[in-house]
Amino acid sequence: MLKLLPFQYKKQIMENILKDRVSYGWRDLSEDQHRQYINARSVFTTWEDAKKSAAEVRGGMFWKRQGGKEYLIRTSVNNAQKSLGARSEETERIHDSFVKRKDRVEGRLSDLAGELERQQRLNRALGVGRAPNILVTLLDRLAKSGLAEHFTVVGTNALYAYESAAGVRFHESALATIDIDLLWDTRKRLRFVTQMAALESSMLEVIRKVDSTFEPREGQRYTAVNNVGFEVDIIRREVVPGDPGADPHPLPLTDSEEEFWAVQAPRAGLLLDGPRFSSMVVSTNGHMARMTTIAPSIFASFKRWMAGRADRDPVKRDRELLQAEMVEKFAQDYSILFQRGNI
Repeated sequence: MLKLLPFQYKKQIMENILKDRVSYGWRDLSEDQHRQYINARSVFTTWEDAKKSAAEVRGGMFWKRQGGKEYLIRTSVNNAQKSLGARSEETERIHDSFVKRKDRVEGRLSDLAGELERQQRLNRALGVGRAPNILVTLLDRLAKSGLAEHFTVVGTNALYAYESAAGVRFHESALATIDIDLLWDTRKRLRFVTQMAALESSMLEVIRKVDSTFEPREGQRYTAVNNVGFEVDIIRREVVPGDPGADPHPLPLTDSEEEFWAVQAPRAGLLLDGPRFSSMVVSTNGHMARMTTIAPSIFASFKRWMAGRADRDPVKRDRELLQAEMVEKFAQDYSILFQRGNI
């Protein structure tokens, strides 16, 4: 993960690389846009932290009389109940502490949600974002469903995370794509299936909450496409022949009859094992979401490998080489701006 250093350092460094940077296909955001992005990111990351705190106090507590005594009952979001013991000074302290904390964190989350909406309007007014609306909405849906940890965005859409983190804009030609590749971590398959069971949903149904027109592509069950041709692909690491611990293949994400089947992708295992890059991205309508993708160095290396395949389409090969060269130069010029961590 990577973390942006203070703005004043960026301004000094940019003066040194301005001359040769344009030929590699990116430019700075305006000062107003960059300032707004920083403000919006501050609110967004604070809201993320508040959501985590609120998740710890989901459900409730109440006193229940049984057999002449009162017991403290803890309820979950699914209304499951667990007794924490008979009424005593200790259980009263637990109850009071929980209620006060729940009120505090939920109030904070509500206030931040209002501020987040204000930042979204400012993002839109200043033209801060340009990631496709459907991409950001999809990332937000995965996060709200608790599924984001299972997927890594790979492919061209990773460029939105890189440019957002550095406060730049890549050339439009480098970003042209009408699909998103989601790399599913099969090593967490049991946890994923458990979460999906709690949601009482399939992955395709989750995607349809973003756009109800998504349908599986005939004969290609790892792809869903909507009415305007935007595709969502679910890919996975390759199965190692002879490995007794290998995941089964083909592998559906859930037991639903209408569901994604994750497809094996060459070198996907290397992408899973490589370092991650996480950044807030902003859509053209100002909405925000977190994108977790692969580090720029891994992106460039993978693109060069793809371009070097003998069976690669010449048009795709040229574009992949361009992206690899651009991201290599980008990572070199901006390396001093980054440290380990989330942005």
